[in-house]
Amino acid sequence: MTLSRDTLARLGAVLVLLLGAVVASPASPPASAADYYAGTSGLSGSALEAKLHTIVSTGVTRLSYDDVWTALQDTDQDPANPSNVIELYTGRSIAKSNHGGGVDQWNREHVWAKSHGDFGTSAGPGTDVHHLRPSDVTVNGARGNLDFDEGGTQNSEAPGNYADADSWEPRDAVKGDVARMVLYMSVRYDGGDGFADLEVNDRTGNGSAPHIGKLSTLLTWNAQDPPDAFEQRRNEEIYTRWQHNRNPFVDHPEFAARIWG
Repeated sequence: MTLSRDTLARLGAVLVLLLGAVVASPASPPASAADYYAGTSGLSGSALEAKLHTIVSTGVTRLSYDDVWTALQDTDQDPANPSNVIELYTGRSIAKSNHGGGVDQWNREHVWAKSHGDFGTSAGPGTDVHHLRPSDVTVNGARGNLDFDEGGTQNSEAPGNYADADSWEPRDAVKGDVARMVLYMSVRYDGGDGFADLEVNDRTGNGSAPHIGKLSTLLTWNAQDPPDAFEQRRNEEIYTRWQHNRNPFVDHPEFAARIWG
């Protein structure tokens, strides 16, 4: 049987549509935030913490420390200027390309200071983008490995941030962000995979112990500064594009009180 030119053209068009549908259909679309937290209803305290640990530790992609440079340029992109990122403590918009170790450049701030548990920059806690943020180099150095609490002397380069001998107070606009990053790390890393058991506690001056405080202050910040659109987009990008896990305290800030009261 000989098909006409028009018939062949129509069959070809149908074939293109069918192939396009196959390519466009994701094999395994990411779970919705509601499905992601299945099984947490009614849980509190250590039971909720353990359930969240299992959830956020399943199917995770670990990045290299070099990968973090690229990831942060996506997760912390300035909504008003896609060529820039927003620095955590200063709030300044800075060119994505202007990163490194020089003055007035941005680098990778470990919000859970890497010396608190001695995990360095190893794949895992050392490269977990949920607590890594762009930061001005010298402001990052001023924060160092201090715990988090209120009070101290205002940082001259980053007004609104304060420090004393054993703690750092971030600017008001990111107090909740900092709290939720620290709480995530406490839930995510429980001593498995050769890393220290990271635990938030209610003190400052933790030094090199695998702890960061001050829990009561962090809980207050979590309540006072709820997740905004920037933080929510960041969580979504990390989930869908980079690590494939979520920060539960961004999706459900109320989980913090349910675990730690």
